[in-house]
Amino acid sequence: MLYDPSKLLIIAGPCSLENEGVCRAVAESLVRINRELPALKIIFKGSFDKANRTSLGGARGTGIDEGLKLLAMIKRDYGFPVLTDIHESAQVAQVAAVCDVLQIPAFLCRQTDLLLAAAATGRTVNVKKGQFLSPQEMVHVTGKLREGAAQEIWQTERGTTFGYQNLVVDMRSFSIMRQNGYPTVFDATHAVQLPGAGGGKSSGQREFVAPLAKAALAAGADGLFIETHPDPANAISDGPNMIALVDLPKLLAQCLAVWQTVHA
Repeated sequence: MLYDPSKLLIIAGPCSLENEGVCRAVAESLVRINRELPALKIIFKGSFDKANRTSLGGARGTGIDEGLKLLAMIKRDYGFPVLTDIHESAQVAQVAAVCDVLQIPAFLCRQTDLLLAAAATGRTVNVKKGQFLSPQEMVHVTGKLREGAAQEIWQTERGTTFGYQNLVVDMRSFSIMRQNGYPTVFDATHAVQLPGAGGGKSSGQREFVAPLAKAALAAGADGLFIETHPDPANAISDGPNMIALVDLPKLLAQCLAVWQTVHA
């Protein structure tokens, strides 16, 4: 089991894997942070394909072959477990050969065949709650994974559609989803996304990442999902809601303090 209830679970990395330079910069920072904050359980995250870009012209990333090479490098050189998204059942076996955690994107959280294929690998499965679902409905999503004999299940709250191009986080979600019996993660950076609001791409409000992350931990979240980048303004995706790498140590220290207070 990857989840350790004695540590704060952190899923962190760039939105898109982009290139080796970005991946190494993030991983090296995470190593330093983990050295200073050993009570964090860090999982390195990066996507090989941004398959649901707002417009056809949006950059999609490295592709599966190059992306998995980068994730294998992170495991080998830095020792972090690695996580990436899967979008189709045909990708599952190839990704599971490298990655410790298979992530089901929010838009695909009800795709039964994808869920069952991920469950069958024996890898940890992190499933994001769709923006269109209530927290109560996640029992059916995790139920599919359980029936598919998943060895370890995590569930992630990333906000709910609230009017046009906006999301809202209901802090009751963590208590409700916890009743499913699985660790609950808060996706602090996608929760401040403004879908499609950037003129053919998504925008975001990164200034709200820190208060929402701390609030979620106070409300009972078991972990955080935080995308980070050395230069968010020039990232190929989700720049407006990613945390600058230089700001990540302070944020994680503050979040750990909240989590430790709750669990004291």
